[in-house]
Amino acid sequence: MTDTIESRLATSNIVLPEAAAPAANYLPYVITGNLLFISGQLPMENGAIAVKGLLGRDVDVAAGQRAAELCAINILAQTKAALGGDLERIVRLVKLSGYVASEPNFTDQHLVINGASNLIANLLGERGKHARAAVGMACLPLNAAVEIDAVIEIG
Repeated sequence: MTDTIESRLATSNIVLPEAAAPAANYLPYVITGNLLFISGQLPMENGAIAVKGLLGRDVDVAAGQRAAELCAINILAQTKAALGGDLERIVRLVKLSGYVASEPNFTDQHLVINGASNLIANLLGERGKHARAAVGMACLPLNAAVEIDAVIEIG
């Protein structure tokens, strides 16, 4: 099997879900020039928010990392939809912005977003090395523990 993003997904036993439709008046992605902007993705699994609540109160770091991984999987699902099914058009993941619903004294947002960064790096290799933000939030839509958006260079 060739070393492609799809083969790495298969090796990792990751099946990308159908890209989620937007829940309000926005687009799930926008392409301008050679940049693909993916709207914020929640930790959806089987059609529902898989990890809810605040880090440091309801959710531990390990569960937060799992939420971030699910967000990354959903980013890749949106990317696949945007690129007509061809993930090999990804030139580079430029930036991930991660938002972590957390108690005011929780300071490990960076560790939570590592869940997404590590998954992306494993699946995309060199193309997955990215700039990043990890920000604490008072709350997120639908009580999600994590939300992540992305900017991707495409060819």
